[in-house]
Amino acid sequence: GPAPPPPPLQYSLLLQHLVGDKRQPRVWDPAALGGIPCPPKSEEQKMVERVMESCPFKAALACVGGAAPARTEQAAVGWFGGFVLGGAFGIFTAGIDTNVGFDPKDPYRTPTAKEVLKDMGQRGISYAKNFAIVGAMFSCTECVVESYRGKSDWKNSVISGCITGGAIGFRAGLKAGVIGCGGFAAFSAAVDYYLR
Repeated sequence: GPAPPPPPLQYSLLLQHLVGDKRQPRVWDPAALGGIPCPPKSEEQKMVERVMESCPFKAALACVGGAAPARTEQAAVGWFGGFVLGGAFGIFTAGIDTNVGFDPKDPYRTPTAKEVLKDMGQRGISYAKNFAIVGAMFSCTECVVESYRGKSDWKNSVISGCITGGAIGFRAGLKAGVIGCGGFAAFSAAVDYYLR
C-alpha cells in the first residue's frame, strides 16, 4: 500500500530548537568562516595577559606614558597623560609664554636661548610630575572600582573621576573637593563616551 503521510510540522517544537530552551550553543570557529585559525594560548601568553590586566601595571603605564585605565585595548590611545604627555605639554607652554626671561627692570631685553631652554625644562618636568600623579591616581582608582563592581562600563570612569578630582581638590577645602569631583567626573564621562 501507499506510504503513510509524514506527520505535520509542529512550528512550536521547531522554535524551541531555534530560540527556545532546547537551542544548542554554537561554538564559533573562525576557520569555518574563512578566518584565520587561532591556536590555543600558551601559559606564557596567559601570564603576560594577567600581568597587563593587573592594577599595578595599568597604574605604571598611566604614570609613564598615559594609559586608558582598566581597558588594555585602549591603553595605547592614552587617556589622561602621564610623564611623557605632561612633559610635552610643559615644554609647549613654556615655548609660547611671552614672560620667559622677563626682567621688570629692563622690559625690552630679549631672553637668551639658555634662559628659554632652562624654563622649558623646568616647566616640562613640573607638568610631567603632575600629569603622572593624576594619571596614576585615576588608573588605580578605576581599576579598583572595576574590580569591586565586577563590570566594565562607563560608571567606572565616572566614579573614579569623582574620587580622583575630589581627592585633588580636597587639598584646597571641601568646596573645591566637591567641584573637583563633579568636574573630573563629567570630564571622565565625556572622554569615556568618546572612546566607546
